[in-house]
Amino acid sequence: MKRNIITFITVFTILIFGIEILRKSSSIIETVKFSFSIWENNIFPSLFPFFVIGDLLIEFGFPNFLGELLSPVMYKLFKINGTSSFALILSMLSGFPSGAKYTKELYTDGLINEYEASKLLTFTHFSNPLFVLGTVSIIFLNNKEIGIYILLSHYIGNFIVGLLFRNYYVSKKENNKISFKRALNMMYEKRKNNDKNFGQIITTSLMKSINTLFLILGTVTLFLIITTVINNNINISDYNNAFLNGIFEITQGLKYLSLLKIPLYKQGMIAVFLISFGGLSVHMQVISLISDTKIKYFPYFIGRILHASISTLIFFIWKVL
Repeated sequence: MKRNIITFITVFTILIFGIEILRKSSSIIETVKFSFSIWENNIFPSLFPFFVIGDLLIEFGFPNFLGELLSPVMYKLFKINGTSSFALILSMLSGFPSGAKYTKELYTDGLINEYEASKLLTFTHFSNPLFVLGTVSIIFLNNKEIGIYILLSHYIGNFIVGLLFRNYYVSKKENNKISFKRALNMMYEKRKNNDKNFGQIITTSLMKSINTLFLILGTVTLFLIITTVINNNINISDYNNAFLNGIFEITQGLKYLSLLKIPLYKQGMIAVFLISFGGLSVHMQVISLISDTKIKYFPYFIGRILHASISTLIFFIWKVL
């Protein structure tokens, strides 16, 4: 009975949204165009190169090499497999949802287990630095300095989340003695055991990257449509409107945030909160990426709540106190 009620509510909600899309088709079309603009101008250029490079590095055994060299650091800080450093570093450079993508790649490649992957997912949620320093600070908030504070608060908050989760699942302690030769041998063994030729590796990397980027495009578009339907039917204050839209989709929320007549530091606090939480759009991207694995989403969700709270507090201390 309960399942039938849930199914009925779900179908009813979908039908309501379908009707609203037909009623307000012009605004929906503009929203879809806006999502394509975000994808074309921000998401694709910043993520595609890193996705391809990351896949190539995995195929050639670079995570094994990096894991051997950074295993003492990763274990001391986060009590996790050294190979996880690959996902951590690339997610810092390319931005979400690359942390989920690389975590899944390491998991499917057998380099980390499901518990290590679930743990790693909690602190590899980084926004693309170009997005924060360019789009957020200059285009939306019209202040270059505020972007630096947002980025630093966001990054430091993420590392604190990693420290808070360090005892969530403690990996088996690895050899503390770093051996560059052993790291090279491990990378060589990985490539030797890979029966794909270079052409196949390139093709696979391109296809996987494109598929992931289309998944991101679809998710962003869906959540922008949802927020547009909500905006068309619910009359709330501009402040709440910016926050509500940001909870669903970051870029939409930041766009409305830039229109608020409030002090810059308050805009910065809201911006760092929304970016660190990620928006339900990013959460759905993460869920989609890990859906065919045993990696758990709930620790990631808790991590985002902690991340948003800690990063906002750090920004408040820097800019207000």
